[in-house]
Amino acid sequence: MMIPGIAKYFHARVPRYTSYPTAPHFTGEVDAKRYGAWLSRLDPDTELSLYLHIPFCRRMCWYCGCNMRVIARYSPVTEYVETLIKEIDLACEKLPKGSMKVRHIHWGGGTPTALNGEDMVRIHEAVASRFDILPNAEIAVEIDPRTFTQDNADALGKIGCTRASLGIQEFDITVQEAINRVQPMEVIEDTIRMLHEQNVKGLNFDLMYGLPHQTAEMLTRTVEQAATLKPDRIALFGYAHVPWMAKNQRMIPEDALPTALMRFEQATAAGDALEAAGYVRIGLDHFARPEDSMAIALREGHLHRNFQGYTDDLAGAIVAFGASAISETPEGFMQNIVETGAYSRAVNSGELPVAKGVTFRGEDKLRSAIIERLMCDMEVDLDEMRRLHAPNRDDFYDELAQLRALQDEGLCELDGSKVRVPDAARPALRVVCSVFDDYLQHNQGQRHAAAV
Repeated sequence: MMIPGIAKYFHARVPRYTSYPTAPHFTGEVDAKRYGAWLSRLDPDTELSLYLHIPFCRRMCWYCGCNMRVIARYSPVTEYVETLIKEIDLACEKLPKGSMKVRHIHWGGGTPTALNGEDMVRIHEAVASRFDILPNAEIAVEIDPRTFTQDNADALGKIGCTRASLGIQEFDITVQEAINRVQPMEVIEDTIRMLHEQNVKGLNFDLMYGLPHQTAEMLTRTVEQAATLKPDRIALFGYAHVPWMAKNQRMIPEDALPTALMRFEQATAAGDALEAAGYVRIGLDHFARPEDSMAIALREGHLHRNFQGYTDDLAGAIVAFGASAISETPEGFMQNIVETGAYSRAVNSGELPVAKGVTFRGEDKLRSAIIERLMCDMEVDLDEMRRLHAPNRDDFYDELAQLRALQDEGLCELDGSKVRVPDAARPALRVVCSVFDDYLQHNQGQRHAAAV
């Protein structure tokens, strides 16, 4: 059921809150020198999460908004692999001496499996020789099933991959053709078979709503088909149509895109179908089987959110490698140079390829904690957050006034110092979070995706 007050926020432009401060507020104040200092000041006992960005794909998808390029030949990839390993060495020169422990490695893109098997293993061995990868570490890799080969599968087995994330999006052929991502069910089944043969046990699916020609009925069928393959986790993302940022999206016929109300109906229908299939809702847009570690993290109150989305990763810092990759330390966020040529030139000159970032200051950590708990738990105790992060801070007078207005519209509930977002208002969760975003007032406009 749609609560009456939610419709007016369908077109609200608010961040996805995979970080706070959010990426549009990164500036050149964070350079290679500052990021190097952050790395050097990490506690040697800190357990790290590593992110490896592979900005290549073998085929273009019209809906994609990621930093990537389609490769017609492999030589640019070979050169990139060399540069990536050099960047790892540069970072290790700044990190505390000794092999720091790693509890999580995420390969993202682009498509990491655009690498041939030999290069994927080579990168992993470079990481393993410089860090102490814990025996129970999660090693997760994003996969395009259309181009996945036995060579890729063998490489995943060699690097000890524990979780694979498959981009499904939608099974309906009309939608697949409209987004240039045709992949029959048989392709998905073959990919899963190869993964299981390599003992890759964790399985994630990415689905999307808001795609051209898509209907709630189509998406419900896709969810039902996906559930028969028994993935542990399913992410249900809303397609963000931003052709002024992603030129390939200009190939998508805008008159075939669903309206905001239709998007809401699609997300609702898909969510209901996933719950009917036994999945637990996780935050804004994720679902997990009850026995999955992410569902357990939700129940136990230690679910987190970072640039990869929802996670049960408890690492103390994220050290990211590759063009456009974003790191997080206790002192701030840093993003690498986006363009691969400029990224390579920086690394080959012996410099960390830093483009920009933000240093945590003022109430950033307090507001980040509030937003993260809302995004993860759908509720937060403001007094507890103040006690943990800013004991001397006054009450949130301005924010509470905004929240009371949202409460009148059914988007949240206030109980003393506690703020709760009811399940019916889940699609507007980011709107409630934005009340605590002290930067947003300086960044109104088209830079964020629609709230629903």
